[in-house]
Amino acid sequence: MTKPSLPELLHAAVTAVGGVERPGQVTMAQAVEQVIDDGSHLLVQAGTGTGKSLGYLVPALAHGERVVVATATLALQRQLVERDLPRTVEALHPLLRRRPEFAMLKGRSNYLCLHRLHEGVPQDEEEGLFDQFEAAAPTSKLGQDLIRLRDWSQETETGDRDDLTPGVSDRAWSQVSVSSRECLGASKCAYGAECFAEMARERAKLSEVVVTNHALLAIDAIEGAPVLPQHEVLIVDEAHELVSRVTGVATGELTPGQVNRAVRRAAKLVNEKAADQLQTAAEGFERLMELALPGRLEEIPEDLGYALMALRDAARTVISAIGSTRDKSVQDEDAVRKQALASVESVHDVAERISNGSEWDVVWYERHDRFGASLRVAPMSVSGLLREKLFADRSVVLTSATLKLGGDFNGVGASLGLAPEGTEGEDLPQWKGVDVGSPFDYPKQGILYVAKHLARPARDGDRADMLDELTELIQAAGGRTLGLFSSMRAAQLAAEELRVRIPEFPILLQGEETLGELIKNFAADPKTCLFGTLSLWQGVDVPGPSCQLVVMDKIPFPRPDDPVMSARQKAVEDAGGNGFMAVAATHAALLMAQGAGRLVRASGDRGVVAVLDQRLATARYGSYLKASLPDFWYTTDRNQVRKSLAAIDQAAQQTEEA
Repeated sequence: MTKPSLPELLHAAVTAVGGVERPGQVTMAQAVEQVIDDGSHLLVQAGTGTGKSLGYLVPALAHGERVVVATATLALQRQLVERDLPRTVEALHPLLRRRPEFAMLKGRSNYLCLHRLHEGVPQDEEEGLFDQFEAAAPTSKLGQDLIRLRDWSQETETGDRDDLTPGVSDRAWSQVSVSSRECLGASKCAYGAECFAEMARERAKLSEVVVTNHALLAIDAIEGAPVLPQHEVLIVDEAHELVSRVTGVATGELTPGQVNRAVRRAAKLVNEKAADQLQTAAEGFERLMELALPGRLEEIPEDLGYALMALRDAARTVISAIGSTRDKSVQDEDAVRKQALASVESVHDVAERISNGSEWDVVWYERHDRFGASLRVAPMSVSGLLREKLFADRSVVLTSATLKLGGDFNGVGASLGLAPEGTEGEDLPQWKGVDVGSPFDYPKQGILYVAKHLARPARDGDRADMLDELTELIQAAGGRTLGLFSSMRAAQLAAEELRVRIPEFPILLQGEETLGELIKNFAADPKTCLFGTLSLWQGVDVPGPSCQLVVMDKIPFPRPDDPVMSARQKAVEDAGGNGFMAVAATHAALLMAQGAGRLVRASGDRGVVAVLDQRLATARYGSYLKASLPDFWYTTDRNQVRKSLAAIDQAAQQTEEA
């Protein structure tokens, strides 16, 4: 029997999901098929509406080897597992003569822990376990959440937190879940045979396609102990997020609260001498943290170095003592011991990492109004780690609507540990970049407007002229505005001011309601505007007339006091490169490309992306940033843009009335 061709398979899959074949999708599928066959790697930029999930799923399923698909957002994971994969598998079954299995796999803390649910939570201050159901008043929010979780545990097949709707608070979920360090292990746990996390792992081992998240992919790469099943093909969707997610997983933190919690948990399990040593080290660390000022520590101060070594050594003593003592008077001792060990190991590992020091790590103090000071450590760069761990022994496809910055893939490639495209070298991963375009006609569907007449924005300065401009643009657009701000303070100030100036247009503000609820309300009423910061730049998908104006208050360069970004920038400069372009401009270009992508989500969408920062038109780096955005029609004419917005608003009103 002849093997079905890729176009046949793609046609069957697209038909099954009710889509339309697009040239970009065909080009992408062919490129994915080629790199899987020859064992190389691919960066593929596929604009909104290309249908990129089928562009990679079809060639991957056709190849017949195990595939891991890692995404950044829950929404895409759900789309893949609940919609795209079931339909694609059924559509391809008659042609492939097999029905590939697929599964979703997440970190252990995403699954309900039956041991925690039935036996309770190990408590810090007293022996034994704490029955959270008795302690929480049934009328309290926590009590109601816990009762819901207990009822849900009887009916759920997955135990996956994301399958519980409506959701529960982080506090409630922490009462019924464990981290991988706290887990007793299936063989030691009375509920091991029914464990939801273990069942998810078993399903993944038996599946041809495993859908996971960037964080679990990072843990699999960083920690050495594999959590994902062996696979021949890795597909990273929403790949523009990967570096920041991996950096997040590789970031360590020490706080006085965390250290004191470790002391309390260990105190009942070890001898008095070991407990006192950890208590003394914790008190010394806490005294230092009371005086800590926010900012990067280019060198570890002597007093902090001593405090960290004391913590490290005391934690190591406690870890040894916990392993060698048993106390049968402690109810369900294994769970208490495991939780204490997890806390103390976490303190030990971060204290050791910072006190050892590494030129590749960035260390800094942070201070939070509510939680106080923390000491943090993050890798200067994850590119070497990704080059070594991600691209060895398998084909990797990285895809997103925004991978090509300033006209090529080399900026994103460098952040992933890839040499410039076409560079030859025995140890260098071979890759190519492909831009399959977009089905949208950007020059006809959108306008890029730069408010060149506004004063250059100063850091944290009042921008009365920007607020005047924003007010006039919203009035011309008839509402319908997504406001993307470079800081939460700027978003709040704009919302407060415009609610007074133009009360006829409701202003929703991020943080005043859940993100899902905000987006739902924004989409439901065309007169409404939605203002917010980082997650809105990337997480909003509102096709149609409710979003016809996307405003960026200023170019979203990283804050000058961001310790990791500034350290990365300095490292590039020390090596003779242009740190500003390699780090700050690349960061801004990626966010602006994502933000501009909120405007045109469907073939009938029309609108304006307005950047209220003259530097996009006047600065030397402006052309690099513009080259990273969709190819909208460009203007700096404020009168022209107001006329265009008014015309788009009028057309939308006529459609709504009809």
